[in-house]
Order: sequence, then C-alpha cells, then structure tokens
Amino acid sequence: MKPLLGTFYLLGMLVPGWLGYDRSLTQQRQEVVGKVVSPWRILETYPYNRYHPMGEIYQWMSEIREKYTEVVTQHFLGMTYESRPMYYLKISQPSNNPKKIIWMDCGIHAREWIAPAFCQWFVKEILQNYKDNSRIRRLLKNLDFYVLPVLNIDGYIYTWTTDRLWRKSRSSHNNGTCFGTDLNRNFDASWCSIGASHNCESLTFCGTGPMSEPETKAVSGFIESKKENIACFLTMHSYGQLILVPYGYTTNKSNNHEELIQVGQKAANALKAKHGTNYRVGSSADILYATSGSSRDWARDIGIPFSYTFELRDNGTYGFVLPETQIQATCEETMEAVLSVLDDVYEKYWYTNSAIKAKSTALVLSLLMSVMSLP
Repeated sequence: MKPLLGTFYLLGMLVPGWLGYDRSLTQQRQEVVGKVVSPWRILETYPYNRYHPMGEIYQWMSEIREKYTEVVTQHFLGMTYESRPMYYLKISQPSNNPKKIIWMDCGIHAREWIAPAFCQWFVKEILQNYKDNSRIRRLLKNLDFYVLPVLNIDGYIYTWTTDRLWRKSRSSHNNGTCFGTDLNRNFDASWCSIGASHNCESLTFCGTGPMSEPETKAVSGFIESKKENIACFLTMHSYGQLILVPYGYTTNKSNNHEELIQVGQKAANALKAKHGTNYRVGSSADILYATSGSSRDWARDIGIPFSYTFELRDNGTYGFVLPETQIQATCEETMEAVLSVLDDVYEKYWYTNSAIKAKSTALVLSLLMSVMSLP
C-alpha cells in the first residue's frame, strides 16, 4: 500500500457519502469520498454491519491473527498491480489426520462491497463459534479454511476514493489510455471466447492473455499448488441472488453437474429459511449469461470438485450499492448457505469414508472370528 493512502485508510477517514441508486451513473462516477467512519479501537468493537475501506480490512486481518493465534495464520499471496500486498487468512486446527481445503475469495469485482463484508463475517462466525458450536467444530476438525477477503485490492480502493461503480482492476493498457482488467474474465478457462472483450475500455476486458494480471497469477498459482487437497472453491460476488455452478463458457455440463445442483439447491433452501430470500441455482450459461475466463470454471477444470459463484443480494433495487442496513441479514443468510455446502463436502469426504472403513473393519473382524472358530 502506498504510504500516504495507507495512512488515511488506516485511520478510516476515506469513506463515500450515501450514493443514492436513483442518481445517474454519471453523477455516481463523479462522486468522491467525503464521510468519516466511526473509528474502532479493538477487535471486539469492529462493526461487521458496516463497509470498511481497505486499510481497516488490513488492520482487521492483523488483529484477527493476533487474537486467534491457536487457529489463524496470515499469509502473503502476492502483490497487486499497484504494489499492494495480498494476504489470505488460514483457519486451521492442528491435526494428525489429512484435511481438505475450502477456498473462499471475495471482491474480485471492486464495486461489489457486500462480498468482502461477507468474507469478514464468515471468518468472524467460524472463530467466535468453533469451540462451542458442534457443527462448526466438526467442520474445522476436518477442513482448513483459506479466506481472501479482497482479491481486487486496487480496484476496491478506487471505489472508495474515486468511482464507486468501478469493476475492474487498475492495470494500465494502451500506453495509459485505458485502465483495468476484469479479473473474472482473465482465468484460463476458454479465455476470452465468449462474454468477454479484447477492448481494454470494456467492463469485461479479458486482459492481454490468460492469467495476465498479477492478481490472477497470484491466486491461480496458489490454487494450482494446493489443488489436490482443495475440495471446494467459493467465490463471492453481487448482485442477483444466484448460486452458480460451472460452466459459463459452454452449455455442456461438468461430470458432477447433478451433484453440484443438488448441493447448491440445498444451500439455497437453507438460505431462504433464514430471512425468506429467494436464490436461483444453475450454471451461468443456463440462468445468467455466457462468460469465459471465470475463476469458478477454471477451478472446476483443474479438478476441484465443488466450485460455486455466489451472487449475493439484491435483485437490482440497490444493485451494487446495497445499503449497510442489509449487510447483517445478507451475511446471516449467506452463512447458512455456505455451511450447508460445507456440510455436504464433509459428508462426501468423511462420513462416506468413515462408513467404508467401518464396514471394512467389521468384515475383517468377521473373517477373523470365522477363522478362529475353525476346529
């Protein structure tokens, strides 16, 4: 982070005024921050029902690491185009048994502020409840969580300082005449074949090549190095109230499509049960639009079995400018959906394996008893 900008962010001084969704996009794009956030002093008073500038999120990550040293470590992932550090949190209980990994990233699109808010909520819920909540305790016993709260850091900061509706990264193209790559069109999954643009001025500019951006290189390199152990890849977006499975670049289905739909629908039902919010489940090509180069499709293509995009609230009333008054309810219901997915991942990898081991043990004991009973 650049020193001066980082100082302002750490103090929580750069915050936008309310951007009414009835204003024109031109007016919104011209708005610059101008409201002061209430400072928070200690982790216990960190307001999870507020949107936070990047400096506060960096500080939050450090304090989470320091408070929960027994289960949390903070790791460097890479540097952004504008030379800001990317960190992820690893939540893991020590174990002698092999564990699977759950990956979650938020904020690949800069203007989707509710996504980083959920990543922080998820971390908070796991850490505050894993000792007393049997469901979360069981999951953490067998799963490690890797959480990247903001993937597109440069773009996210730009939405706080200059343009609330900025979507892309902040890389420079065409000799500085246009800026930003859509990082969710930059992955090596039928790159730039459909639903993406080679025009650097486009919102869906796919970059100069697959994984051309430092942010996607950092994420993809890390995921590739761990892919044998990653059971589930979750990428959080807004808006639209959707749970999307692969694929976006083709109407063909993955070999576990029915399982993905079944797990996704169960998650949507759990979400609805919390506050009555309706989500649709399906592939992007079927229920949203065609896209190529998405991280979700790439993750499935490299062999990660469960891969989902969550498009959080709402359906367009506020769109990307979801009011802070909806953060808590959005996060509460999304937490139910994510836990539902994790329950199914757990059942697939541990309950089934335990049942097989139990049957095998019973069979061996039965054979031993038979042998011992022979005259």
